[in-house]
Amino acid sequence: MLKKTAIVGGGILGLAIGYRLSKEHKEFKVNVFEKESEVGCHQSGRNSGVLHCGLNYKPKSLKAQLAVAGIRDMIAFCKENEVEFDQCGKVVVATSQEEEVILSDIAKRGSLNGLLGLGFLNKNQLIKREPNIRGTKALLVPEEGIVDYKGVMKKMTQLIQNNGGEVLFDSKVNKVKSNKEKIIIETNNREQEFDLIINCAGLHSDRVFFNLTQQKRPVRIVPFRGEYMSFKDEYKEMINHLVYPVPNPEFPFLGVHFTRLISGEREVGPNAVLAFKREGYKNTDFSAKDTVDSLFYVGFHNFIKNNFNFAIGEFTSSLSKKAFINKAKRMMPEIEGVMLQKGGSGVRAQAMNPKGELIMDFKIEKNKNQIHVLNAPSPGATASLAIANYIIKNYIKN
Repeated sequence: MLKKTAIVGGGILGLAIGYRLSKEHKEFKVNVFEKESEVGCHQSGRNSGVLHCGLNYKPKSLKAQLAVAGIRDMIAFCKENEVEFDQCGKVVVATSQEEEVILSDIAKRGSLNGLLGLGFLNKNQLIKREPNIRGTKALLVPEEGIVDYKGVMKKMTQLIQNNGGEVLFDSKVNKVKSNKEKIIIETNNREQEFDLIINCAGLHSDRVFFNLTQQKRPVRIVPFRGEYMSFKDEYKEMINHLVYPVPNPEFPFLGVHFTRLISGEREVGPNAVLAFKREGYKNTDFSAKDTVDSLFYVGFHNFIKNNFNFAIGEFTSSLSKKAFINKAKRMMPEIEGVMLQKGGSGVRAQAMNPKGELIMDFKIEKNKNQIHVLNAPSPGATASLAIANYIIKNYIKN
């Protein structure tokens, strides 16, 4: 008998799980519920389109293991299904001796995580690769690249349907509840019973967890908006590939960096600003429910208390174009406001615990016939196929 399986959330992770199940485990009847009318409207389609290979992550962490496996799985998927990607490599640039020490530690982490071809560049080698970038030393990461994530999601949708599954657009899940051994899902047009539910609701995953389990949320999604600026056409050649600063090891954010998109556009960003709406892509977007959920959370109070200067700096970069550009000037001294125009934005579904700590690793919990993905931001898109394998092996088939 087929096991009716509901996947709540048709982002890249929900689709990856649906694809893996429908292709490799025919005993599962897959139904992916997506509230929007097309793929990629939120976190999965509003990122910089980078293939992350697991450079910065703590060795043996879930993020490290699944990012390394994930980038290779994703590239294989793109090759097999003719989705556009470019393994162009990236450089991580140090601008001081202090950052050089951190960069050396990052290189060691990358090697321990199994990355291939890592190598240091001196000033002249860096300038040869990126003529407008200045730094004291750089780390070349040849495995990283860029990809069309919306193209990936469209292909996954098609393959799920070809494999006998369903991807249901315009199907907002209004209510979920557990009834003995069944899960009841109510959408905008009907009520259905399922044997298994996989919560991939991203920005709303903690609320789906509470609605189903009636247990206290172990973590809270605190949304951080990342804002980008893009180079005007006449200044696109200021950047060739991917250029990142040495990240602050205390945060999961990678800092303001330079990205070449698969479309050929060049972006600068993002910052990391508290969003007053979980799907708030403009600084004027507001939801009373979402704001109260963040501002009255003890974890957020502790986060601000411990990271006040960081929060003020990011907020300032949202309000002031000059402050934003000053962050970029650390690596590109010649950059000026006239070169840039307003770019896109995304909201990161970042989990935070009551201590105010940002959850650095992926977080997955199982409760009877429920699987909840409670934290899977970057490199979640790159690692989606590997995360899907991990969940199927350890939580579904186990």
